[in-house]
Amino acid sequence: MSDLLANKEAAVQAVVEWMTKKAGNKTKFYFNDFSKIFPDDKPRDIKKVVNKMVEEEILEYWSSGSTTMYGLKGSGIQHSSEGEE
Repeated sequence: MSDLLANKEAAVQAVVEWMTKKAGNKTKFYFNDFSKIFPDDKPRDIKKVVNKMVEEEILEYWSSGSTTMYGLKGSGIQHSSEGEE
């Protein structure tokens, strides 16, 4: 595990900064996109951090029905604004 991923606060900050920087182009990201932030880490370790961020409501899941993506909570199109429950 890289030092960045081992430090939870730094990992969360890195994810939020990366997603905010990309927000001009898109607001939802595939899980594999997070490997760009943590290129030296295993997917299982990255998944633990991302899932923890969802639990803490920093990130949220977004599903098209066939694909699950992640986004910063409150940014972009949300299920509530699409008339879904």
